[in-house]
Amino acid sequence: MRSSKKMALIAAAAIMGMSLNGANLPAAQGPPPQFIVHSAPKTVPEIAFSDDRERTVSLTDFRGKVVLLNLWATWCGPCRREMPTLDRLQARLGSKEFQVVALSIDRGGTSAVQKFYAENGIRNLAFFIDAMGRAASHLALVGLPGTLLIDPESREIARLIGPAEWDDPAMIGFLESRIAQTHRENAAPPTQDTNER
Repeated sequence: MRSSKKMALIAAAAIMGMSLNGANLPAAQGPPPQFIVHSAPKTVPEIAFSDDRERTVSLTDFRGKVVLLNLWATWCGPCRREMPTLDRLQARLGSKEFQVVALSIDRGGTSAVQKFYAENGIRNLAFFIDAMGRAASHLALVGLPGTLLIDPESREIARLIGPAEWDDPAMIGFLESRIAQTHRENAAPPTQDTNER
């Protein structure tokens, strides 16, 4: 009798453990709390900025990739602290399918960003400049840093206001799942309505 009670308790504990683990799985795949994920992709206004060679660039130049567009400045304390984590994120996930686009709004332009990158060991991020600071207002970003997650069709699928630990495992897991999901959706052939024929 004693052994059957013990077995029942073990079985109950195992079932509870399984259900608790199962309950945690969806949360682990969901967005970190600070990310606002849109129910449908949103159109992103046209913005233009410069690369390190002072060539004009726009978001359409990144079509086909998931882009993490981060607006920052060297004078912004929280931006300075999160930049190394963005650099590590680019090193980890950067590919033909994903890119971190760190867009500085420093009025000092290229030299200010080059100096910051050199002093802080930023090696994996390309840098982009919007010295006039127009992108922040066009994208309705209030305060820095501000980040948009953009799909391969150049549409906003999520945004985050404020700093984040971009190389945190939960953040990386969320971004990996979004990259995989958006590329699956874009790779799927369009469905045809047989009634149209």
